[in-house]
Amino acid sequence: MKLGAAAFLMSSAASRAFAANDAPSGQVIVGFSQEPTVFNPHMLHIEVDEGVHWNVFDPLFGVLPDGSFYPALASEVPSVENGGISEDGLKWRVKLREGVTWHDGEPFTAEDVKYTLELIVDPDFRSGRRTGHELVRNIEVVSDHEITWEMEAPFAPYPAILAWTFMVPKHILGEAADPNTADFNQAPVGTGAYKWVERIAGDHITLGANKEYWGEGPHLEQLVFKYIPDMTVMYTQFKTGDIDVIALQGITPDHYEEAKGLDGKTVVIAPSAAMESISLNMERPQFQDHAVRQALYHALDKATIIEALYYGIPNPTESYMPQQSLYYNPDLPKHEYSIEKANKLLDDAGWVRGSDGIREKDGLRLAFTNSTTAGNHTREQMQQFVQQSFAEIGAEMTIKNLPPAVMWGEYWMMSQWDSVVVGITFVTGPDPDTSDYFSSTAINAQGGAGQNTWQINFPEVDELLQEGGRIFVPEERKKVYFEIQEIMREKLPFLPIFQYANLRGHKDGLEGYTPNVNLRITTWNVNTWKWA
Repeated sequence: MKLGAAAFLMSSAASRAFAANDAPSGQVIVGFSQEPTVFNPHMLHIEVDEGVHWNVFDPLFGVLPDGSFYPALASEVPSVENGGISEDGLKWRVKLREGVTWHDGEPFTAEDVKYTLELIVDPDFRSGRRTGHELVRNIEVVSDHEITWEMEAPFAPYPAILAWTFMVPKHILGEAADPNTADFNQAPVGTGAYKWVERIAGDHITLGANKEYWGEGPHLEQLVFKYIPDMTVMYTQFKTGDIDVIALQGITPDHYEEAKGLDGKTVVIAPSAAMESISLNMERPQFQDHAVRQALYHALDKATIIEALYYGIPNPTESYMPQQSLYYNPDLPKHEYSIEKANKLLDDAGWVRGSDGIREKDGLRLAFTNSTTAGNHTREQMQQFVQQSFAEIGAEMTIKNLPPAVMWGEYWMMSQWDSVVVGITFVTGPDPDTSDYFSSTAINAQGGAGQNTWQINFPEVDELLQEGGRIFVPEERKKVYFEIQEIMREKLPFLPIFQYANLRGHKDGLEGYTPNVNLRITTWNVNTWKWA
């Protein structure tokens, strides 16, 4: 297993229970443009919440920037070679690290693993993701430090899913009257490098060093996540030194040239698997007409958006799949900006302009709202530009932006929106599976569990996702995921714009900061961060 830049990861820790670290000292203040609000990692949440999850909790094993796995709460990553997974992928045996304790001092055991896997699929629990976990059967606690289970069917993405599955304490959540409303959800207890200290809603979250941590670190006494919704203000605070790390959406492209020359600051272009799109709610009647979705895509001037608003930094894309992925399909039809073709599509489909210039069909106006995070000035400029373009084809787009906590809460998760500007990482780490986003069983607004907020219901995609999950040979799997990308490009439940290239920054002297294209958040390895 390659360690690359993330040398903290426990190749040596597999043979030692605890790392001998210096006493934690100092603090790091991380600036987030969105506010973390969901602290039970198995409830519906967005990427900013994982900034907290990765520091308070641990998975059994995690994923490195190069796509390989490393042991965390498991003492070794299960594999066919070490006997942890049977050759047919159906039987699993996981050995756990000894000597690990929860933040309240109670020992971490296999009972906690069993409880976590069962909680996720409990129909009474508001689970954010059941994909993969619903195949687990016959969980058996062999001892405090060993657990086995069987899979109903082989599922190739499951290792990648487990690498994002944080263990939670049975002795706390299991004793709660209702895990959905437990006190734990607002004051979480984990095994991670940092303990929960406080949350001041609308302002910041403070975590403190877990001095009994099983692995390397923590080297910092305190970690503060500061919520700064206006991205210009956040950049100013980075310039002045009020925050040490500018994370999540980071530095906006219009500040990049200045940021590169700031004294005492390191600025990097970090790889990201996220794709920016104008996403469409497929249950809205105006978007159920394929011609409308095609016309809107033709009316989207992607080249100007990328060059004028994003300074040419991100790469245009036709796919939700990261271009660095083995499973990326490079042969999708290329976008063509054409107001003429957009108008013809709508004319041919029977959408007629009214006296106000807005098209109608069968009494339905081609009108809809578009939402994103209030305070993201680059996106807001893009909305205004797109609004004008759509008006040229007789589509009325009304801008309706909301504070992040509202925008990405039930409004997003329960599909209460018409259209949104959103950046999404669709894949699960290095694995190409997108069941959590594209499966018809993952529509929360229709009683499912997942993040299919577009309310995509394409039977052929459901079948392909199931087929892809049964294939373990990458070259054979590629055919399936190439086809899924072709369907999404044809049906356009979202209008792809670009793959992110995130502009990140931190104060000079901060060691351990390592981007990870396989995870959605910058703060995945803060246990290694320290001041030189």
